[in-house]
Amino acid sequence: MTTLTPIDLFTAAVHVGPGPGVSAGERRMTEGRPGSWQLAAFHAASDADVHADHWEMHPEADELVCVLSGRVRFFLRPDTADAPEQTATLTGGTAVVVPRGRWHRMEVDGPVRLLSLSPREGTRLEPVLP
Repeated sequence: MTTLTPIDLFTAAVHVGPGPGVSAGERRMTEGRPGSWQLAAFHAASDADVHADHWEMHPEADELVCVLSGRVRFFLRPDTADAPEQTATLTGGTAVVVPRGRWHRMEVDGPVRLLSLSPREGTRLEPVLP
């Protein structure tokens, strides 16, 4: 008989793949199993909780970022030096797909709850320069 066990997505993560496997486990912010994706939820009270002072990039695949509640300003770094930074404001019930290889970051307007689905393998961080 299979026992259903709730997974607290605010303290653990769900790892999907590679292949058909799905399992609960430790959160990984910059590394993951090759070929796997991580689903995790986050409470964020301030910009420090979402590393607003760093750009993030996933070289292996797109990332889905969902705002469950609250409000987030989302930024994509320009592809070229002469292009403007792209921005979007997300509120509860909205999401954005970050294209593979695009540097991105966010800032929060008060407490938010977020859900992300991404491959963590190869994730890179760079400080935002003044």
